[in-house]
Amino acid sequence: MSDLQDLAARYIALWNETDPTARRRQLDELWSEDGSYLDPLVEARGRDAIDATLQAVQHDFPGMVFTLLGPVDEHHGIARFRWELGPEGAEALIVGFDVLVAAADGRIAQILGFLDRVPTA
Repeated sequence: MSDLQDLAARYIALWNETDPTARRRQLDELWSEDGSYLDPLVEARGRDAIDATLQAVQHDFPGMVFTLLGPVDEHHGIARFRWELGPEGAEALIVGFDVLVAAADGRIAQILGFLDRVPTA
């Protein structure tokens, strides 16, 4: 497994970590201090804002699980991958596509997220 494939897998696992202390420890290991996360609904800059985003998503989708879909495509410190969110063992409610940009130290510098499928009201 390449470093970026491992980083993407650890990033997805972070979304599933519900223990606040463990989540923050993992976030600090994975993300650059000034890292950023951007998707159509959220813009988070810095670890505190990213942690708050993770917590909010877990609150809004209790019991749901993020899963990495398929292989991670990568080059030059950039990776792209698909993921889904839904009840374990059931059809996903949300499917997305993220682009991960790694910092020189191997941590996540930036995530650019896209939502391919979201629930309708």
